Amino acid sequence: MFGKRSSQDEHPVSQLPQLQGSTAVQPANRVSGILVAEPEKRARSTNELPANRPDGAKDTMRQHQSSRKSNEYYDLKTQIFAALIEAIDLTQLGKMDSEQARKAIGEIVNDIVAAKKVVMSIAEQDELLQDICNDVLGYGPLEPLLSRDDIADIMVNGADTVYIEVAGKVERTDVHFRDNAQLLHICQRIVSQVGRRVDESSPICDARLADGSRVNVIAPPLAIDGPSLTIRKFKKDKLTLDQLVRFGSITKEGADVLQIIGRVRCNVIVSGGTGSGKTTLLNCLTRYIEPGERIITCEDAAELQLQQPHVVRLETRPPNIEGEGQITMRDLIKNCLRMRPERIIVGEVRGSEAFDLLQAMNTGHDGSMGTLHANSPREALSRMESMITMGGYSLPSKTIREMIVSSVDVIIQAARLRDGSRRITHITEVLGLEGDVLITQDLFLYDIIGEDANGNIIGRHRSNGIGRPRFWDRARYYGEEKRLAAALDAADASIS
Repeated sequence: MFGKRSSQDEHPVSQLPQLQGSTAVQPANRVSGILVAEPEKRARSTNELPANRPDGAKDTMRQHQSSRKSNEYYDLKTQIFAALIEAIDLTQLGKMDSEQARKAIGEIVNDIVAAKKVVMSIAEQDELLQDICNDVLGYGPLEPLLSRDDIADIMVNGADTVYIEVAGKVERTDVHFRDNAQLLHICQRIVSQVGRRVDESSPICDARLADGSRVNVIAPPLAIDGPSLTIRKFKKDKLTLDQLVRFGSITKEGADVLQIIGRVRCNVIVSGGTGSGKTTLLNCLTRYIEPGERIITCEDAAELQLQQPHVVRLETRPPNIEGEGQITMRDLIKNCLRMRPERIIVGEVRGSEAFDLLQAMNTGHDGSMGTLHANSPREALSRMESMITMGGYSLPSKTIREMIVSSVDVIIQAARLRDGSRRITHITEVLGLEGDVLITQDLFLYDIIGEDANGNIIGRHRSNGIGRPRFWDRARYYGEEKRLAAALDAADASIS
């Protein structure tokens, strides 16, 4: 994270005293592998801590047991942090792994605290050390939230307001930042790792974390109350269709049909609202792509987690500070057609790139997939038509619909219900045109029956009893005819 960095660079927490010139380093003085400043320099840094702190400030840690810290706590942390920066060589620190670096920082912080005789318990000192390590090595106050695998979303609305989503419910936390400057600095650190920037001249940015978690930042002057940071976290353990069955998102028979759809190279659109699980579902479907197929993904921020060995990941690029150099989703899709893809997967279709995706789907790239925002399968088709029209294509409406019919085989609808649960509500085939009307056929539907005493939705998945779906011949070609027949028969039997 640090690499080679001069002592005059901005250090991880904003508004701390800057180092004046380079720190002299003696190879003989090491603390857990970090070269430290010569003893007199280190002692001077430590002694710069206020000698006569108010009595109330000495007990800062003891007075604030919750995660919401006082101004005195931040004053103390700032002073210790400044002394730490004076004492260590960040170049050596950058060569260590996370555990080694935390141990080394801990030894120096303990020395500084002991030298100045700051009054705090062991638990309080550990808490201070954890905060400092998070500032130096991670994302500050966000680190405890990022380490929790049960959190789906982190929503920061300025320095003092942080919400999370757990089990489909949004709740407020006690986490807060020292000020908006620290929050903005952490946002800048996140987006800079993927070659992007966020500041007054470019206040909106999409980025991602190392694990693929989606990040959106909007900074002042557009965000009036301070920087707004939204992180859509990905679980460390990638979900599978079998797990979705256990969660009740789909039935076993429906999951079997989805597996077959993925294997027999149907062109699929995953539709749903915000937070409905579209990307998760797309990841589940891609698990059933054959390992030998060449897959090219196109995304605004790379977040798909494909497991196949032959994957090329492409990512759009925003314009630079001069307003040049932008690479759009359309540019990526056009280019990937020249890269000999067998499947093209678009992370999210938002605009005129829908036309290019449809062209790819019906020109030999069977099995291509994408997601878009819509509340029903029919609305998804209408939105695709609207996106193509808004892209400036002066094509008759019927021509666009004919293109959709010849390109899209299946629409899978995901929904987030009012109790926070996520369900696959439709598996729908696109059959054709009757006049100017698109004809669709639902294979599976989710019916809401009611709710229990705790407000949880009660519902059931059911088959529509379709004897042979449109992709039956495709299933026969790929040797999946018997499995498809068995899954549909079992679905029909479970309803009857």
